[in-house]
Order: sequence, then structure tokens, then C-alpha cells
Amino acid sequence: MTRPAPHPVRGRGATSNQVPTRFGLAEREEDGDWLDQREAIDGPPPLLRTQVTIENPKRIISRNSSPDIPFDQSINAYRGCEHGCIYCYARPTHAFHDLSPGLDFETRLFAKPNAPELLRAALQKKGYRASQIAMGTNTDPYQPIEGRYRITRDCLAILAEARHPVTITTKSDRVVRDIDYLADMASNNLVAVAISVTSLDPKVHRTLEPRAPSARKRLAAISALNEAGIPTYVSMSPIIPAITDHEIEHLIEAAAEAGAHAGFFVPIRLPHEVSPLFRAWLNEYYPDRASKVMNMIQSLRDGRDNDPAFFNRMRGEGPWADLIRTRFRRACRKHGLNQRVITLRSDLFRPPAGRQGELAL
Repeated sequence: MTRPAPHPVRGRGATSNQVPTRFGLAEREEDGDWLDQREAIDGPPPLLRTQVTIENPKRIISRNSSPDIPFDQSINAYRGCEHGCIYCYARPTHAFHDLSPGLDFETRLFAKPNAPELLRAALQKKGYRASQIAMGTNTDPYQPIEGRYRITRDCLAILAEARHPVTITTKSDRVVRDIDYLADMASNNLVAVAISVTSLDPKVHRTLEPRAPSARKRLAAISALNEAGIPTYVSMSPIIPAITDHEIEHLIEAAAEAGAHAGFFVPIRLPHEVSPLFRAWLNEYYPDRASKVMNMIQSLRDGRDNDPAFFNRMRGEGPWADLIRTRFRRACRKHGLNQRVITLRSDLFRPPAGRQGELAL
């Protein structure tokens, strides 16, 4: 069941508030006659405001054993993401809370202010062995509410103190705010940052990633990180056939000029509730090519909207996948990206001090 908006909500990515049905939850009902008359009576709906709920989890380090992911530990300071990227594969996680992967995912967020305390305790545990921690694997650690809560920054402070390796993936130039920690960690090969740049076209960006910083700001962040000695990737993820794939060469050139050391990409994935949300977005903004885009995506995904198989989900299969991969690799080679392997150290780890500064046992 999908609860449509009367028209696209200004400043948001999803065009509807899709109701989760995969977990046996009761469907929400709204009177159809009222929906038909709501705008005529009340006028256009107001701009949706972001709501933040405080969450106090019992642990902050998540672990996985997926064979196609280059890390086994991650930290997510927030649930939901205000950037509103319509393609975000994390959208379905909001359904676990009986919230919509659509507009709820972008507007009803969860913050975990006890994350630094939990991280410090986890790193102090006897027998803890350091291995790369990834930040930004589910929702963006530098989304707008980070400016107020500073949870990512406080976690970085602990990781820097412990000399613990970390990778960061973000769409935000707000990461530059934390260059003081990042530069110090980079001097010991403890950090790498991936800046996601999906499109250089402002018209595409405004609907695809409505509350993420512009490509210009993200490229400036790559430049600032590079100047501070921080190894920086450009991530063109996802590449969307017939929407952004024509930009591959120009985007890689721009990232190289900004100082990116390496680059990678993932073809668009449409798991679970993401698929109908993306289809609705296509019909709203690209009705002239919606069927073409979906046909090309399905050619990448074994005839389906999504292929969940390990490895295939990250690279796609078939002629279109091969073409995208070849173009991306050639562009990187031409502009000098991926010339060296960036390896983070884990042998410098030391447990952080206690909460009041006392030495960890």
C-alpha cells in the first residue's frame, strides 16, 4: 500500500509515504474521500519538517560477514537520512519501526547521542582486536542533523585517541569540519574518506538527492581533504542508466582535478520498497524515459529490479554492466585514479582512556 502525496513534496526525494507490508504489520488506512478533498479544503500541504527521536541502543558497533563488503564492523550514528536520496538502499530499514521507507525515512529520523560512550566501552573490552570500522554504510554520518548533534565527530575523537582505523562515506562537505581529527589520523594511515558524487547536473541533483550538498561543494571537500593529506575516494554510486551514466567521464575528470586518489561505483540497486519509490520518482520526473530506464536496470539485474546475490548486487551483470565498468575503469586510468592501494593500519590500536580520563585496564 502506498500513500501518495498530492504532488511532489518540496525539498524531499520520495513522492509518497509507502506503507511497509513485509513484516505482517497492519496496513494504515486513510479515508479516500478526505484525501481527495484535503488540498481543496486546506490548501497545499506545508513543507514537511524533520523530526528527530533520541534512541539509546545498547551497542553501537554492528558486525557483518557479507563476502562482498570490505569491512566487518560499522557505526551508524543515525537512522533515516534527511538527504532524501530516492535510490537509497537503506530506506527499507525504516519499515522495521513501522515507518515508511518513503517520506518518513527522510523526515522522521533517529539520533544516537550515547554512541560515543558505547564506542569507548566497546574499544576498552578485554580482547578487543582492532579492524577497520566503516562509518556511513547505512545512512550518512554527516547529514544535516550532525551539525547539531555532533555524534560522528565525538566518535571520531575516540577513534583518533585509540588510533583505530576508520573509513567514512558521505555526500556532505560537512566532513571538512573534522579535518583536525582526520588529518592527524591520516598521518598514521588510520583513515580514508569516500565522497559520493552522483551527478554534476544541478537539475538532476535537485530531485535525486534533494537535501544533499551540491556537487560543487562535494568536489571542494575532496580538494580540502586532499590538501590536508587525507586519502580520498570519489564514489559514483549509484550509476543510473539513462539518467547519470553519460556523466562518467566528466565526473571522474572533475574528481581527479579536485585531488581524489581513487574511485569506485555501484550500479543502482532497488531492493524491497526502494523499487516502487524509484519507479514513482521516474514517472514524476522522467516520464519520457521511465520504461527505458527500468529496462536497462533489469538488464543489469538478471531481469529483475534487484539482484540480491552477493557480488552481483555490487557490480551488475550483462552488456550494460560491462560497458559501464569499462568506461569507468578507462576514465580512472586516464586521469590517474586507482594507481595505488590505500591500506589502513590496525597495529597502532590502544584502548581509549576511561570516561573521566582514567587509564583503561
